[in-house]
Amino acid sequence: MLKVAVLVSGGGSNLQSILDYGQETFKVEMVIGSKECIYGLERAKNAGVPTYVVSRKEYGNETSNKILELTRGKVDLIVLAGYLSILDGEILREFKDKIINIHPSLIPSFCGDKMYGMHVHNAVKNSGVRFTGCTVHFVNEEVDGGAIILQEVVPVYFEDTAEDIQKRVLVEEHKLLPKAIDLISKGKIEIIDGRVNILK
Repeated sequence: MLKVAVLVSGGGSNLQSILDYGQETFKVEMVIGSKECIYGLERAKNAGVPTYVVSRKEYGNETSNKILELTRGKVDLIVLAGYLSILDGEILREFKDKIINIHPSLIPSFCGDKMYGMHVHNAVKNSGVRFTGCTVHFVNEEVDGGAIILQEVVPVYFEDTAEDIQKRVLVEEHKLLPKAIDLISKGKIEIIDGRVNILK
């Protein structure tokens, strides 16, 4: 059984999709919030999952080290589910190829520094692209630069607001993130030359 830590910064709807997936191949061992009083932590408590708060305000440059302290030896995979801080330092080495993130666009488009949340959907709307989507990828030292695991495409319509795009993408995020965890738990993901191969 794959042991998972989920990191959240807000409402935790992606966390809920993981909790609802049916944990036969993996188990959420802990949820770590980036601040107090976010609904994601309530979702975890409602599911009986232990919660912790590691805020950048309190820990500053030691934030990633504190998360490593909480997760080391206790989980096999760290999942960033709408987590807005950037992990750095030792945790990226100890959990190499064992940290995944969901990003609300089709990487390598609309990603990288300062591209998160509604910034992404506004950029998508303003660009005039006809399609966007979401990406689950491994986390490394480069922001949104790790190997891509899964992607899903959604259409963008001329009359869409950024909020319309966000809602459409979120529907797919809620399917894609638990699916990626499930594939990892079943040993079906391998990284070859920086690309992910999904085994049958």
